[in-house]
Amino acid sequence: MSDPGSGVNKVATVSLTVNGRRRRVRVPPMKRLLDVLREDLALPGSKEGCGEGECGACSVLMDGVSVNSCLIAASQAEGARIVTVEGLAPARGVSRLQQAFIDFGGAQCGICTPGMLITATELLRRTRGRVPSDAEVREALVGNLCRCTGYQKIVDAVRAAAGAGRATKRPAGAKRGAKRASGAGRSKTRRPGRKAK
Repeated sequence: MSDPGSGVNKVATVSLTVNGRRRRVRVPPMKRLLDVLREDLALPGSKEGCGEGECGACSVLMDGVSVNSCLIAASQAEGARIVTVEGLAPARGVSRLQQAFIDFGGAQCGICTPGMLITATELLRRTRGRVPSDAEVREALVGNLCRCTGYQKIVDAVRAAAGAGRATKRPAGAKRGAKRASGAGRSKTRRPGRKAK
């Protein structure tokens, strides 16, 4: 049983903007932002992979920067603008980036997909007006781990989304809209030396 004076059982009201909507939640101040999003705000798109900031599956945009929501305390998100994978798509359908992931087979088991989409969204905003190189995409996605695709399909999808409106080549046999995106995520906390392969 925790000491009543320790503050462990205290709750606080946290105000933040999530996917363009002002939200207020009463939660323990040290509750992880990931858990607040999934449990208190019913936004399960952000996934928990490792819970240690290593895999990037829980990535969200916090004031425009991709972060690991498993490492952010609710109190740190006070007043922040949060975008989850649910906030990337237009009211109907999917975003250009999500469609590219479908077309290029960049989403397979889907656990890493929300984090990949979030981090790639940040990259595409930074490189707006040009198509980032393979190396730039790999560097941007360095904190996001995928065990299914070997990364090249993800890199191709991100570059294709950046080049939308120009002539972009879809892989042979890929069908537009073959399935719907499930929605299924650089100051992301990353360990040095980790590279997307």
